[in-house]
Amino acid sequence: MPHLARRLFVLPPDLEGAAHSWLEDGERTPRAPRHASSVVLLRDSPTGLETWLGYRPGTSPLGVLAFPGGSLEASDDAAIGWLGPTPQQWAEKLGSTDVGLVRRHVVGAIRELFEETGILLAGPDLSSTVEGTSTAEIMRVREAVADQEKAFADVLAKRGLSLRTDLLKPLVNWLSPDFSHRRFNTRYFAATVPMNQQPSMLASKGVWARWVCVRKVVAERDTTALGDEVGQPNTVGLTLGQLLVPGSEIMLEKMAAANGCIAYLSHKRTAHPYQPTLVEVDGKLMLQVEAAKAAAGEPPRVR
Repeated sequence: MPHLARRLFVLPPDLEGAAHSWLEDGERTPRAPRHASSVVLLRDSPTGLETWLGYRPGTSPLGVLAFPGGSLEASDDAAIGWLGPTPQQWAEKLGSTDVGLVRRHVVGAIRELFEETGILLAGPDLSSTVEGTSTAEIMRVREAVADQEKAFADVLAKRGLSLRTDLLKPLVNWLSPDFSHRRFNTRYFAATVPMNQQPSMLASKGVWARWVCVRKVVAERDTTALGDEVGQPNTVGLTLGQLLVPGSEIMLEKMAAANGCIAYLSHKRTAHPYQPTLVEVDGKLMLQVEAAKAAAGEPPRVR
């Protein structure tokens, strides 16, 4: 078990109604969470570690701004070419006995990353990855997979490709708060961009997404700079904590403290699930998380 510290986070605006209802109606059985996977895409830059963040229209349990990801689908159970650690080995890494579910999380992570960014963690063998995924044809394929008009497994099989599961690194497991109307049980992974691939938004659904300098974003967390840049009605004038779920904010902190991709990816993590709980502080509803400190010796930070 990692050393945990009590952290307080602002309650995102889109959760306020659900939080008040939860308190007014009395605690009840939480809604069953949907399983989801998300991939933290990373690259090194002269100004430090960068990650790919995107805007999510509507109300997403992953946050208004989030890493690429989404719900697992029935098609994630389909037979698919597989390279790297086996599903059983992945289950051991993630501290789970449900090998089938873990397999779906890995497949879903790579599929969602492809749909949302065009980054494809796949290749013909363990020594190479597919290149040139920024073509108009690949964009059409991404649209078809996102709309469930084409099966991801078929897309790979047609091109003689298998999932490169060795290119994924496990991060953490986050559960949505009990009071949320839409709850996710999300497995977060990390990956770097393969050679000769570049991320891009999905043409039909993309609103805003780009590489952000993690240290800069964290340094400006109390300003509205990022939300104003996104320029949407539910981002303008909001601080980082109002745009992200606590899990994403904590991951950004840890990235900002890391000395590059290799250091961040090689850090040993325990398979411990995290979940924000609703607390009242000085008459104000907030989210409390028992989470590992962002850096050694750093005191608990109240957001």
